[in-house]
Amino acid sequence: MSFPLLTVTAALPALGAVATAAVPAARRTAAKWLALVVSLATLALAITVLVRFDPGGARYQLTESHAWIADFGVRYELGVDGIGVALVALTALLIPFIILAGWHDADPLETGSRRWRPTQGFFALILAVEAMVVLSFEATDVFLFYIFFEAMLIPMYFLIGGFGDRAHEHGEETASTQRSYAAVKFLLYNLVGGLIMLAAVIGLYVVAGNFSLQEIAHARATGSLHMATSTERWLFLGFFFAFAVKAPLWPLHTWLPNAMQESTAPVAVLITAVVDKVGTFAMLRFCLGLFPEASKWATPVILVLALISILYGALLAVGQRDIKRLVAYASISHFGFIIMGIFAMTSQGQSGATLYMVNHGISTAALLLVVGFLISRRGSRLIADYGGVQKVAPVLAGTFLIGGLATLSLPGLAPFVSEFLVLVGTFTRYPAIGIVATLGIVLAALYVLVLYQRTMTGPVKPQVSAMPDLRVRELLVVAPLIVLLIFLGVYPKPVTDIVNPAVKQTMSDVHKKDPKPEVEAAK
Repeated sequence: MSFPLLTVTAALPALGAVATAAVPAARRTAAKWLALVVSLATLALAITVLVRFDPGGARYQLTESHAWIADFGVRYELGVDGIGVALVALTALLIPFIILAGWHDADPLETGSRRWRPTQGFFALILAVEAMVVLSFEATDVFLFYIFFEAMLIPMYFLIGGFGDRAHEHGEETASTQRSYAAVKFLLYNLVGGLIMLAAVIGLYVVAGNFSLQEIAHARATGSLHMATSTERWLFLGFFFAFAVKAPLWPLHTWLPNAMQESTAPVAVLITAVVDKVGTFAMLRFCLGLFPEASKWATPVILVLALISILYGALLAVGQRDIKRLVAYASISHFGFIIMGIFAMTSQGQSGATLYMVNHGISTAALLLVVGFLISRRGSRLIADYGGVQKVAPVLAGTFLIGGLATLSLPGLAPFVSEFLVLVGTFTRYPAIGIVATLGIVLAALYVLVLYQRTMTGPVKPQVSAMPDLRVRELLVVAPLIVLLIFLGVYPKPVTDIVNPAVKQTMSDVHKKDPKPEVEAAK
């Protein structure tokens, strides 16, 4: 039996979470270092998976398959295609930066505080989320995927509710109440989506007789499995609803601004750059792979919802007073672009959407982590409490600017390539949707540049006059992300070479071909 590389890649952070939680309370620093070492070892394994993956080979590679609950057709099946392997690598890449950025976020509060912040628990929960997300990207058994799709909600609930942002203008008691509200809202929204998906998973088993993604797809291709049109549509809606909550897609998005506002910056990155990607990834793998005809049937409505997300998120970002809520609404707009690219049903759109998942993860991580460093210095999330920061902390302001420019998809930075591909892919099949969606780019320039102007330029406010610049640990967090944004903005080929064959397979699943360009005949 070959070495179970995919299992080990997910099992290592899970075991690391248990080991980190077991470190004695008095040895907080040892727990931090253990979590960091485990995350770096997981990154090394993810790189190994990436190197061993052959873009020109079989669709699913490094596969593992073992009997689990045989009476119900449930198997422990893992495998990665080009989309899954790219997102496994993204997840493993971001976790060490999240841990480094949150190095002091879970330290005990001052003497006399009513809350104790168990440092070991904070880092153990981050590793637990990593393990579940990685398994979600690797699972090719629908029931196995569902288990980890839902299980990741529990550690996320405790990270949001138990380790919230210390910068709060209304005092500790009010802050605790708002954190609890945000955590419960996050959990309830996602649990409702998960319960609806569970009904659809059971319905899929009744129709197909098993949960294997590959077996079901093969049966559909050979004609041995036939779903009634109405059945396929209901099952599709059950899956899509859960993924639209996780993504999130308007109008199922309202949990995200609360969750990101009340979380520490590293946990906010974990939410929007890592966990939310499971929703958009699952739309490609499960909605389009299992229910191709229903996916095409629902496309017009989904594209309209995605367009609303793009414009709604951008418009609300313009009017925000809280920096982290601004980034949250910007992310809702970006997820609208991703979903629009997926359901444009073109190879450019789906390649752009997959590339967008990777680039959005890096750019949002860079911006949010710098925002976290900024907030930790001033003790406030309000934009109005800043001004003139670039004069006292130029490196911090410079990295903030690059992260912001990446968020607005400036040419030369990674998100531009993916956003361009999404718009081109959408325009070739749905020109009206593509044209209106470009307004999201204009609005993004508005909210990013206004944010930078109000916080970084102008007279230096007395409260920021003594603000220190980025420290060595903080530079170690931000600098690699900035380098990646520039590298992938200039040379995205390493990622596109990996994801494009998987995109072609997905296009084949839904029996779609790219529309031929309309060229006026030469006279």
